[in-house]
Amino acid sequence: MANDGVPAKPVSRAAAFWADNMAALLALAAGLLLMYVPTVVDFVRGPWRGDRNSHGPIVLALSAWYIYFQTRRLALQGESFERRPNPWLGSLLLLAGLLTYVLGRSQSLALLELGSLLPVLLGLTLILFGGDIARRYWFAFFLLLFAVPLPASIVDAITQPMKLAASWGAEHLMFALGYPAARAGVILQIGPYQLMVADACAGLNSLFTLEALGLLYMNVVRHESVFRNIALATLIVPISYCSNVIRILILALLTYHMGDEVGQGFMHEFSGMALFLTALMLIIATDGLLRGLSLRWDRWRGKEAA
Repeated sequence: MANDGVPAKPVSRAAAFWADNMAALLALAAGLLLMYVPTVVDFVRGPWRGDRNSHGPIVLALSAWYIYFQTRRLALQGESFERRPNPWLGSLLLLAGLLTYVLGRSQSLALLELGSLLPVLLGLTLILFGGDIARRYWFAFFLLLFAVPLPASIVDAITQPMKLAASWGAEHLMFALGYPAARAGVILQIGPYQLMVADACAGLNSLFTLEALGLLYMNVVRHESVFRNIALATLIVPISYCSNVIRILILALLTYHMGDEVGQGFMHEFSGMALFLTALMLIIATDGLLRGLSLRWDRWRGKEAA
């Protein structure tokens, strides 16, 4: 029964598109799940179980959440939803992604298998929606790069100087606190115990994850200050380094005071989680500090202009 005198609520362009193409979009989503769910399961059982790539599922979840977040944002802005499909470029990217997936899956090449998700999703977005919508999802595509496992040779080249720097910082902190500490390369000596700084404590995993979270934070908050965005993205690197130095320090002190079983047992994993949350709080606190500096800078420029 119609409600006389009550205007009907207008349907946004986004809602109309989803309603008109629901069956095709569901079939497309099912095809993507059939392709990449086995890949994710294999990665959870394989590369993502190790210390080097343990950040992968976190980054993949962040990318999926951002796609959902941005889709809801577009749904609420129906008037700005304009489809301008680019089938030629989209088809080329989709074909390249599918060939990369087949090659990576058949030859067990993790870099190609999971890396194919980026051109596949980007190609489908261009085919269905066009470049304008693809640009709005660019950050989700960018996050996928952090989830792809890097070759061992590249990881070793990156983590070795990071391990040396982290062990150097932990050694000097322990020495400043009055503990009998010494270091040989990445081997820390504290009292009767020797601790080796492994890849997990080098900071590469937390650096990737924190950088992804920091960039996600900036995209959700949507700062207008370019200085604030660049400074926050840059400062995530020293924040990650400091958090890992503190983690090594805590584990070394736990081992020194309570024995090797405590330092290398449950507290080893718990310290990583606690310091990861601490690093996130440091990101938020740093953003607040940068906000204050940015406001003072804007006021100073306003006075200079006057």
